[in-house]
Amino acid sequence: MVRALRPVLLLLPVAVPAVVLRLVGTHPPALASILVFGLAVVAAAFVLAWAAEAAEVDISGGLAIALLAVIAVLPEYAVDLYFAHTAGSNPDYVQYAAANMTGSNRLLLGLGWSSVVLISLYVASRRSGRSVRELVLGSGYRRELGFLAIAGVVAFVIPVTGQIHLLIGIALLAFFAYYLYRAAVSGHDDEPELIGPAARIGGLPTVQRRIAVIGMFVVAAGIILTSAEPFADSLVEGGQALGIDQFLLVQWLAPLASEAPEFIIAILFAWRGKGAAALGLLISAKVNQWTLLIGSLPIAYGLGGGSAALQLDGRQVEEFLLTATQTLLGIAVLLSLRFPRWAAWTLLALFAIQFAVPGQTGRYILCAIYLVLAVIATTHNRHHLAATLKAPFRKPAAPAEPHRELINA
Repeated sequence: MVRALRPVLLLLPVAVPAVVLRLVGTHPPALASILVFGLAVVAAAFVLAWAAEAAEVDISGGLAIALLAVIAVLPEYAVDLYFAHTAGSNPDYVQYAAANMTGSNRLLLGLGWSSVVLISLYVASRRSGRSVRELVLGSGYRRELGFLAIAGVVAFVIPVTGQIHLLIGIALLAFFAYYLYRAAVSGHDDEPELIGPAARIGGLPTVQRRIAVIGMFVVAAGIILTSAEPFADSLVEGGQALGIDQFLLVQWLAPLASEAPEFIIAILFAWRGKGAAALGLLISAKVNQWTLLIGSLPIAYGLGGGSAALQLDGRQVEEFLLTATQTLLGIAVLLSLRFPRWAAWTLLALFAIQFAVPGQTGRYILCAIYLVLAVIATTHNRHHLAATLKAPFRKPAAPAEPHRELINA
């Protein structure tokens, strides 16, 4: 058991300085805090991801994928919910809740989806000796895409109204609960594909494995809860010390730290020729962000002393609109359950361009580009639209067809 847990035992000491600082009540300078507490969040996130993967051995396939996606982004949720809760008593923090959410969401699709697809196509082309131009998903992934499509369209209510109302939050949380229910009864009981430390932990005898997984969950969660508040505050203070836009620092640095393990897991799957599984994990994480995360924000805001609606200013509305239109394009491209190389490069390029065209005008231009491309892709894949929107509400087919990974186009 110790041998299987060696990577965990080597990684956890990285978080010790952060825990000690919190216990003794010491507050180092902002830049030092970003480093110390950021490393603790990253270390805990890796441990959480390994534990979640190993737990797939004891949980049914569909539910395991959904729960893995939830657990893998818990560090991000902890930071974002702290910002939302604090905003209830300090309105200056409202912008940071929106910043963290929109940044992580666009990072997941613009960088995560694109990278996984491009790596998968490269690996498939190298193995087959010919150019592979599309990543093809099995029909079982249509349900995930349907949930994302519905949540993504509903999310447009936020930029239109300029707020995240408690009623929208409750509706999104209910939709997420239904998503977990459908994942649990989906009937996908494929053997889990574990890699790295998760594979060694998953190979332990049943009792040892469950003790190890529960212990990893508890320790990692404790580290994240200990580090989330000072890490979030240090990002705001660090922006002031460095003369960097605090909104941008919160929007991109925090998600990079919290989502690193999830990206690495997906990239490892893609590099091993499991492109469909890699993209499926990131699609599930995207569903979580548009339901569980956004739905939780107004509740955290209210518990922190805020009203029934988390109000957004002009810049936050633009960021939400940009995030929603990017999601719409991702969904439109995948309606046929085929992700072509050109689409991956397009999403990656548009993600990169946003840093070169800052400002309100640049954001609205990018929104228009995303929207036009989404309309074109939806029109091209229109025959799959009805099936995608109905997929979350259909009874699961039995047995599920095997997933086809990649084809030549």
